[in-house]
Amino acid sequence: MKTGHVCRGYIIPAGQTLFILMDSSYLALKFLIGGGIIVGVTLLAQQVDPKYGGILAAAPITTTLAFLFTYSEAGQVTTRELVLSAFWFAIPTFLFLLVLWLLLARYPLVPSLGGAFGTWLVAIIVMNCALAGI
Repeated sequence: MKTGHVCRGYIIPAGQTLFILMDSSYLALKFLIGGGIIVGVTLLAQQVDPKYGGILAAAPITTTLAFLFTYSEAGQVTTRELVLSAFWFAIPTFLFLLVLWLLLARYPLVPSLGGAFGTWLVAIIVMNCALAGI
């Protein structure tokens, strides 16, 4: 007879239960950290100065966390590829920010976001095609 816990109809060996709990806790930690950054940006922009919210939003905090989590889960080779991709795909993000800033001078938020995301999407496709040719 097998020993362990039943989870969604599967029998999980007793030693693996800890890994499932750690995976859930690790995932929750990632969500809390990401959410904390968003809350921090919002609070700084509203309560202190939008400039400081912008500094936190543009800081490499989120990318650094993504690199740390990727390194711990997938290793150095995958992390290096992620860093290089983040470098190239920062260009479409820059275009997104520029277009959003320009559009917000003339239009409300939602249409401005639509135009900025459209620009970002086109830039992503162009960058992806350019990188595929390398």
